[in-house]
Amino acid sequence: MKKTLIASAIAAATFSGSVLAQESNLPTIYGNIQLAATYDDYKDGPSETNHFDNGSTVGVLHDHAITPNLEGFFKAEFHFDAEANDANADKDDGIYEIDEAYIGVRGDNFGQLWVGKDDSTYERAVTVISEYYETAVIRQAAPYSTGEGDLVQYMSPSFGGLSIWGAVQYNGDSDTKGGDDKSFPWQLAAVYTMDNLELAAAIDSNDNTGLDANNENTYGVRGTYSLDNLALTAEYHTRDDVRDTYGVMGVYTLGANRFALSYERTEEDFGSELDYDTVTLQALHNLSDNMYVYVEGYLGGGDNVYEYEDDAGNDAYTDERTVAAVGAVYYF
Repeated sequence: MKKTLIASAIAAATFSGSVLAQESNLPTIYGNIQLAATYDDYKDGPSETNHFDNGSTVGVLHDHAITPNLEGFFKAEFHFDAEANDANADKDDGIYEIDEAYIGVRGDNFGQLWVGKDDSTYERAVTVISEYYETAVIRQAAPYSTGEGDLVQYMSPSFGGLSIWGAVQYNGDSDTKGGDDKSFPWQLAAVYTMDNLELAAAIDSNDNTGLDANNENTYGVRGTYSLDNLALTAEYHTRDDVRDTYGVMGVYTLGANRFALSYERTEEDFGSELDYDTVTLQALHNLSDNMYVYVEGYLGGGDNVYEYEDDAGNDAYTDERTVAAVGAVYYF
């Protein structure tokens, strides 16, 4: 979620930080405040409005030359609640969660090797649509379970447009994941870029799991084609006896404006045969190099998959949920 523009800003900060590190060896400090408001309506049920922090972070970057062709780097990024109040007493003291924290080495001929907490190989390779939107209130989650912590990851250099990515998560004796005292779930991906086309395939072993009591492999594929100001993406994920998810998305950029439309669908296999889908629309405007605003709309349908609490306090379900969201992000 919320990664497209902010990730670009961080990439710019990383480049600036490299120059600064060479000159003064000082780290780069960056951050953002993300605020949003939503109107959430359940068909034949309740509706509500909310104002909330949508993932504000502060972070620090640094890198340095180890050899002329190899550099070391680190990143640490922390969440804080920009809308904290008495109802969120556990977050009132400031920073409350590590979002990303890792160290590594990289070079043009070596590729990149890093260790710590970061977006996983599977997520970066093939989960573009579900991670794209800002508020992502109604989400079609891909059926993989290896998380973002304790990861050892590697990205190879590009060989004629082909790059191989891999990850292993180290869960030691003191970690208990799905009843196992020790596990080493792994992910593998291949990403091929040629002119305006990018193709990716990935696998997650899910060995740490507990997700739906199933550790079958997850397989995902994605294709993205960019033409001038239009980018089209399609992706598909499958896991035996859990679920299949797929989606298509188009993003059109016009000056300082960006428009996105997507359709996502999930077909459940574990414990039920429920199907549900989501249509999402986004309009985003860059006010400046450091600030943007957006409007998003979500229309979710399905087989009574949206749960709410009725007037009597009982769990109830509906087959349609509609969400409207507005928000603003300031980043540096």
